[in-house]
Amino acid sequence: MLTCTSNGKRKAVAAVLEHASGDKRFKILETHMKRHQHKADALIEVLHKAQELFGFLDDGLMLFVAHHLKLPPSRVYGVATFYHFFTLKPKGAHTCVVCLGTACYVKGADRVLRAIETRAGIKAGETTPDKQFSLVTARCIGACGIAPAVVYDGTVTPRQTPEGALERVKGWCSHGP
Repeated sequence: MLTCTSNGKRKAVAAVLEHASGDKRFKILETHMKRHQHKADALIEVLHKAQELFGFLDDGLMLFVAHHLKLPPSRVYGVATFYHFFTLKPKGAHTCVVCLGTACYVKGADRVLRAIETRAGIKAGETTPDKQFSLVTARCIGACGIAPAVVYDGTVTPRQTPEGALERVKGWCSHGP
């Protein structure tokens, strides 16, 4: 979590800026912030761009954004943790999103989720140690007519069963039971 004393914050920012100097993604992010005139109210757009470039928002990246937008790190961290779209951990090569909305839940999404968790050896919100598979849940993906729905690498799949879901993720979580 981004908490720093004044002196600790300076050291952390200096370390991030030094690391950022050779990475083209930071240059792209700086250009994006410049387009928004380094305004604090562009924070969400800047975080979206940062996540697009880096895949997730780590502490150093959020400190970099805070420094350039002249915001306290706590505000950047607060926004990044408030919105579900942002992730603070790297995602796996493959992602599975199980919808737990009312229609999906009533039609067995909880059983689908449990089966995948058991097979992958992880809980919802986690990534396998080999970084091949991330399992997440959503409150609702808006596909109630095809419940229970699961999104595999961005593709919405209708009427999932535990067996069908396990078949779909079989090669993604080879270390599971």
